[in-house]
Amino acid sequence: MKASEANFMQFLAGKHQFIIPIYQRTYSWTNSQCMQLWNDIVRVALDPNIPGHFVGSIVYIHKGIFIHSAIPQLVVIDGQQRLTTLSILLAALGQAIRQSGQELKITEKKIQNYYLLNTEEDDELRYKLLLTHGDKETLIRLVEGHDFPSPASQRVVENYQFFTKQIQETKIDLETLYNGMSKLIIVDVSLDRTQDNPQLIFESMNSTGLELSQADLIRNFILMGLEPKEQNDLYNMFWYPMEQSFGRAEYSSHFDRFMRDYLTIQFDGRIPRIFEVYLEYKTHVRSKPSINMREIVSDISRYAKHYVKLAFLREDDTDIRTVIREINALKVDVAYPFLLQVMDDYSQGRITRDELLTILRTVESYVFRRAICGIPTNSMNKTFATLYRSIEPSNYLVSFQAALLTKDSYRKFPRDDEFVEQLKIKDVYNFRSRNYLLRKLENSTRTNELVDVEQYTIEHILPQNEKLSPKWKAELGDKWQDIQSKYLHTIGNLTLTGYNSEYSDRSFLEKRDYPEKGFRDSPLHLNRDIALLENWNEKTIQERAERLSKQALNIWAMPILSDQVLEKYKKRNTEQDDDNHILNVEHYQYLQGIMFDLYNSFKHRVLNISSSVREEFKIPYIAYKTSTNFVDVVPLRSRLRLSLNIPFDEIDDPKGICKNVSQVGRTGNGDTEVGLESEDQIEYIMSLVQQAYDWQEDE
Repeated sequence: MKASEANFMQFLAGKHQFIIPIYQRTYSWTNSQCMQLWNDIVRVALDPNIPGHFVGSIVYIHKGIFIHSAIPQLVVIDGQQRLTTLSILLAALGQAIRQSGQELKITEKKIQNYYLLNTEEDDELRYKLLLTHGDKETLIRLVEGHDFPSPASQRVVENYQFFTKQIQETKIDLETLYNGMSKLIIVDVSLDRTQDNPQLIFESMNSTGLELSQADLIRNFILMGLEPKEQNDLYNMFWYPMEQSFGRAEYSSHFDRFMRDYLTIQFDGRIPRIFEVYLEYKTHVRSKPSINMREIVSDISRYAKHYVKLAFLREDDTDIRTVIREINALKVDVAYPFLLQVMDDYSQGRITRDELLTILRTVESYVFRRAICGIPTNSMNKTFATLYRSIEPSNYLVSFQAALLTKDSYRKFPRDDEFVEQLKIKDVYNFRSRNYLLRKLENSTRTNELVDVEQYTIEHILPQNEKLSPKWKAELGDKWQDIQSKYLHTIGNLTLTGYNSEYSDRSFLEKRDYPEKGFRDSPLHLNRDIALLENWNEKTIQERAERLSKQALNIWAMPILSDQVLEKYKKRNTEQDDDNHILNVEHYQYLQGIMFDLYNSFKHRVLNISSSVREEFKIPYIAYKTSTNFVDVVPLRSRLRLSLNIPFDEIDDPKGICKNVSQVGRTGNGDTEVGLESEDQIEYIMSLVQQAYDWQEDE
């Protein structure tokens, strides 16, 4: 390896061609990064006391891989974003000079001949820089001064327009701008493929700040060590179609998640950390020396097709796509490792279409019933990661159903009676999946003209207003406060309407008979039974909850197997309890009496945030998390101390009850602390917890 300091413009003016290899990510700099570069160039251009400005390194393979020609071809393994951006700026500067009509020392022709073109060469050798795929043709058209292709590279076009606008609006002297660019300094790093290991150097550079995704690292690991022809074959046959199927904007984030799920399958249920996917993948490949890279990439590509069908709803079959959409609505991508294997079996003809639909619907029912019953979700990732082990190829569907039905404790499939009872009393209004629930109930009796619930708002038939009107008090009777408190947010008292503001706190009969807008004229199936009633009270709320709950049993059905079959599979599917099952509320000294009731109320509200939220018992705190903790609970004698995993300066706390504990040693994760002492604080406390959840999700 040879590394030396170099003037960027002199470096670019040399007799060579830079090639961005197919395994590199596409050009991705945004306007904000271009603005930073522009500001740096203008600053050094206008200040004669600044001799130079360092813009990073450009690393390329110098020999041993190139076709021999008069123009040395250098394969860039780091620095393509800077190299491309500065080339775009040079093209914009050249055109600005031509359009200005000024006679300057530097001209558009000189910029092209020195920095953008190898003027004596033909075909692709003519260009100093060759990008990949869609970026390539767009940059060539820009350098030649031609119209952009269709479709064009969005980033190349946007950044060219950005620099053109900056040159016009800043009104900087064009020669001064060129002189500023002439002060740019790089580290020129030349590698010899016969002596250096580009992959190790690439990884080392990535570990010191190069922002590459796990997907980038895996792709480079696969392709960088291959000969050029094999690189092109594997990339064009497998990897490029895979990138395209994920979509350019979604590729990195979703591919990292896909590879975690893929490796979970390869590791027989062991789930790698999302930020260690690349390291785990390398270990996986090196553990299989007899498998060639083509077989590995082909296998990844096959499962990626299934993932795209799951994550992006690309399944062609309408019925299958519909069920996948419902599973995704529950935000239960922890089921993907299992579903990927089932989808693969379906694609290989090992199961029928009807069997696949039954499995998908059963997964949906399993997840939703557990959410309604408030069962912590901390075990579901492991449940689905290992579920495929229980399937017998010769008795596929029954073995799958039995595997779920024989799970117990915190992994159980809630039975009909438990599901119905919990649904009737569930705080549906504050339930994360409330729209999903109401949509499914509304559309379960429709075959066509399905209702888009998002076009409606949720209506409390019995109003939320604590100061009920005399008509409502008379309707409910002497215990109106207890009835309102008990049933307000439950399924029996909730429906959908397009006239929420018109209804306001009107009496039941006024809502029912409101001209052209009342329940009697509503096209919604959820309002049909309400339209037939003469009053609204505890009895009618209970009866409606009973009707809807029985309807829910048909929507979220559970498999039915004989006791004999279940007993057979129960012995076969015996599982060891994990560490989280060993700990429970009994391990916390102060979780008893009033504190236990307070904890229980808080717990159910937190678990209602999302079906992806899970509870984990630690010593000495209880954690609530999705990918990471967002609130931890430390039970104390007279309160629950909550650690919110959100920076203190990010929390919106109008009451000022949060504390900044970033400089204080505390149990739990997070810089923000708040105490929960009584039930009447929960509503406000949950607004703070929701902020911590949202902040972690955004992160």
